[in-house]
Amino acid sequence: MARNTKSVCRICRRENLKLFLKGERCYTEKCAIDRRAYPPGQHGQGRKKFSAYGAQLREKQKVKRMYGLLENQFRNTFFEADRRKGITGEVLLALLERRLDNAVYRLGFANSRNEARQLVRHNHFIVNQTKVNIPSYVVNPGDMVHLREKSKKIVRILEALEGVARRGVPSWLELDKEQMKGLVKGLPNREDITIPIQENLIVELYSK
Repeated sequence: MARNTKSVCRICRRENLKLFLKGERCYTEKCAIDRRAYPPGQHGQGRKKFSAYGAQLREKQKVKRMYGLLENQFRNTFFEADRRKGITGEVLLALLERRLDNAVYRLGFANSRNEARQLVRHNHFIVNQTKVNIPSYVVNPGDMVHLREKSKKIVRILEALEGVARRGVPSWLELDKEQMKGLVKGLPNREDITIPIQENLIVELYSK
């Protein structure tokens, strides 16, 4: 499976936005974008002026990298959103939020989406009594995401749950911290995504 092996801190600096790709490090003074709030590279501090296409591309790249998808995965998700009823941009974000790896991250079982994806791939989670190790699996209202009994003592997961109060759990999810399980209460709303995203630019990009 292809994956991004580049520095994720450079990704945040390129997008000029903290995407919380490094987990707890992003909340500390070591965060790269707090120390060097300009794009990476020798011309990073130069003036940048994007065309309309450039702004659309940057917005697509930001969202794609935030959720950790490859180009084909992101494009297919967009086309799936375009086929469904509703505002395409909002449906796209809802589909990305409902990915199992994102739900695991948003419930607080992992410090980052990359970490959540690895936990899912390593068979640490059960959805409705069925083992699911596919990060792109889409959760539905009423689904229960359980941590496997053998995985409840993993230090990384316990540490992540300790910081869940700071990150918060969105309204469409409900965490039972003692039982180490989460309930999908409903569909995610646009207001649940607090990172600034202009999804209309992504729709314009793919509609050309």
